[in-house]
Amino acid sequence: MAVLQSGLQYTMGIKMKKVKKFNWKLFILAVPGLVFLTAFNYVPLFGLIIPFKKMDYAKGILGSDWVGFKNFEFFFQSQDAFRITRNTICLNLLFISVTIFLSVLLAVLLFERSKRQVKVFQTAMFVPYFISWVVGGYILYALISPQLGVVPNMIKDAGGVPPSFYFEPKYWPAILLIAYFWKNVGYMTLMFYTALMSIDISYLEAASIDGANRLQRTLKITIPFIAPTIVMITLLQIGKIFYSDFGMFYFLTKDSGALYPVADVIDTYVYRALRVSGDIGMASAVGLYQSLVGFILVLVSNYTVKRFDKDYGIF
Repeated sequence: MAVLQSGLQYTMGIKMKKVKKFNWKLFILAVPGLVFLTAFNYVPLFGLIIPFKKMDYAKGILGSDWVGFKNFEFFFQSQDAFRITRNTICLNLLFISVTIFLSVLLAVLLFERSKRQVKVFQTAMFVPYFISWVVGGYILYALISPQLGVVPNMIKDAGGVPPSFYFEPKYWPAILLIAYFWKNVGYMTLMFYTALMSIDISYLEAASIDGANRLQRTLKITIPFIAPTIVMITLLQIGKIFYSDFGMFYFLTKDSGALYPVADVIDTYVYRALRVSGDIGMASAVGLYQSLVGFILVLVSNYTVKRFDKDYGIF
C-alpha cells in the first residue's frame, strides 16, 4: 500500500512539473497578438471617462471638467438621434438579411458545381472584397454621375429624364444594398461554401438513391448541416449592427447633405461632429452609446437563439 501511494505521489509530481513548465516558444508567438489586443482593445478603455467630461485640450483628459451625462443629453435631445439610429439599424438589418440569404444560396449553387468552375466563380466574387470604398466610390460615380455617368446617359438615350442621384435620397437604400452585396457576397459565400465542404457526401448519395430531388436534398440535408454556421455568422453580424461601414456611407454618398435623411449613420455622424465642432466629449458619448447598444444586441440575440437550441449560441 505504501509502495502504491509513493508511486502515485511520484506520478502526480511528474505531471505537475509538466503542467508548470512554461512554453516560451508559444508565448513568443503570442506576443504580437497580445500587444495588438492590449494596445487597441484594453488601453483605449481609459477613454471611457471622456464622454462624461467637457474636454479642454489645455487641461487634458484628467484635468477637464466633469459634466456627467450632459453630452448624452445634448445628443438625445437633438433631432438627429432618432434619424441616425433608425438609419443604422434598418440599413444594417437589410444588409445582413439579404446578404446572408443570397450568400447561402450562392454557396449551395457552387457546391453543386465542379471544382474548376468553383475556382472561377470564387475568384470573380471574392475580388471586390479587396477593393476599398474609395475606389468603389469612384466606380459608383462613373455609373451615376449626372453629366458623365453611364446610367444617366442610358436614360437620356432612351428619351427619359435622368434623376440627380446625389440629391434624391429615395434611390440610396437600394444603391447601398447593391454596393454592400457586391463587396461582401464573395467573403460570405466562401465561409458557407467551406462549411458545405465538410458534409459527408454519403448522406446526399443515400438521399438521391431514396428518390430525393435536388431541392429536397438541399432543404433536408445541406441547409440543416450548415445551420449552426448561419446562426453564428448572423449573431456576429447583429453585434456589428451599430458599427456601420464608415467608408461605404461616406465615400459612396460623397457626404452629400441631401442624402442624410436615409444615409447618415452613427459612424458618419460621429466623424462629422468631431470634424465640424471639434467636441470630443459629445462624439465620444455617441460612440459609447453605439458600443453599449451593440453589446446588448449581441446578448439578446444570443439568449434568443439559445432558447431554441443551446448548441447554436456563441457563448
